[in-house]
Amino acid sequence: MSWLWLILVAYGATMLLVAPRSRDAKGFYWGHDRHGNEAGVWLLTASIVMAWIFAKSVTNAANLGAAFGAVGGLAYAAYYLSIPVAGFTIAAIRKRHGVRSLSEFLVRKYGREAALAFLLLVFVRLFNEVWSNTAVVASYFGGKGSSAYYAAAFLFTGFTLLYCLKGGLRSSLFTDGIQFFLFGFLVFVCLGMVLPRTGLAPILTAGEFTLRGGVDLLLVALLQCVSYPFHDPVLTDRGFLTERKAMQRAFLLAGVIGFSFIFLFSWTGIYAYLHRMPFADDAPRVVAAALGMAALLCMTVIMLSSAGSTLDSAITSFSKWAAHDVPSAFDRDGKGMRLSKALMILLAVAGNLPLFAGPSILKATTVSGTMVMGLAPIFLLHSLEGVPSLSFHLAFWPGLVLGTLYAFVPVPSFLAIGSGKYAGLLGINLYGLLLCTGLYLLPVGVKALATRWRALSFPLQEAQQ
Repeated sequence: MSWLWLILVAYGATMLLVAPRSRDAKGFYWGHDRHGNEAGVWLLTASIVMAWIFAKSVTNAANLGAAFGAVGGLAYAAYYLSIPVAGFTIAAIRKRHGVRSLSEFLVRKYGREAALAFLLLVFVRLFNEVWSNTAVVASYFGGKGSSAYYAAAFLFTGFTLLYCLKGGLRSSLFTDGIQFFLFGFLVFVCLGMVLPRTGLAPILTAGEFTLRGGVDLLLVALLQCVSYPFHDPVLTDRGFLTERKAMQRAFLLAGVIGFSFIFLFSWTGIYAYLHRMPFADDAPRVVAAALGMAALLCMTVIMLSSAGSTLDSAITSFSKWAAHDVPSAFDRDGKGMRLSKALMILLAVAGNLPLFAGPSILKATTVSGTMVMGLAPIFLLHSLEGVPSLSFHLAFWPGLVLGTLYAFVPVPSFLAIGSGKYAGLLGINLYGLLLCTGLYLLPVGVKALATRWRALSFPLQEAQQ
């Protein structure tokens, strides 16, 4: 369909044309405009929402709606409660520790080795953001493995990379604002096609509110909200761009809006649920094709805007990761913009290589969320005094091991909670979070007991003398 390619080219050319150019580090890495001003609350809100409404997220929301009804959509929307959790935690860290990044906080509180382990995890996250978003866009242009599939992925990546090279984070923020309004408008256009065919009540009551009916994934999302957001720099980097209280307002607004957008978009998948439409792993495309050409057009642009906003955020976050976060962990000065741009190109190319392996889109999200469960106590308990660096490692590495094992080994039945599709995932996350938190607190508890023992034994020794 040649009109799809015209839409892709028009979208890419428009973003490249309107994206502002950054001529200094404040604009390229910190999103300041040409007058040196920080991003405003509403622009930051729009950027946070779009940076986290990935193409794979809207696809997963619709897929879960198609599989479980309203419960599935609600389960995926619950992940967006991560945004205010991250915002208020980062605000507290900034107030207490006076840092400009999470890696700087880790160096100060837990040491350089902890920061480097975290930065490695961040790199894996950014790498996954590339292919997992371009794969969704490419699926609208051809079957997996076809020449059209790869051509669309590379063309889409190329346009996004060009405007990121032009303006860095400032370009990302500005285009996110445009993509926010475009995405919101088209979501409501799609709902205008779905609701007259179903009615509101059948959509809201579709499915069963049981563990087997998708509540197990809802509980997983609520558990992961306390750890999942901290390993994603496209979100956390935005927590350091503006004045602290303005940032908090933006994160709170973004959480409410993001939750609403995702739940509303899942209604397209619930349409498939109500009509028992087979959807494989791409309910939005199946539903759009069933509703006609106009719906397919809207869905294509939705995927372009959501994938583009996340991809540009990943590329610009990687430039800051490579040029500032990693050098600062070694007490070195940040590198120049020229090196950053070269590394952005490298990520864009290398990040698309997994497309040739055909990985699962949903698994990229749930496994990474499980692997980072140990970050919850590390960041949420940041105000706890006297925490040794050992606590970081006792929380971080067991979570990583459990998440990796979940990816390759079936969960033992005694760890599963319920009998639904995500019973094993729920068990791993609940027990794993408890384990990581307990291990994090273990050295603190041992130290407190040792101190108390010395305080009690000292008077006894004096009495004996």
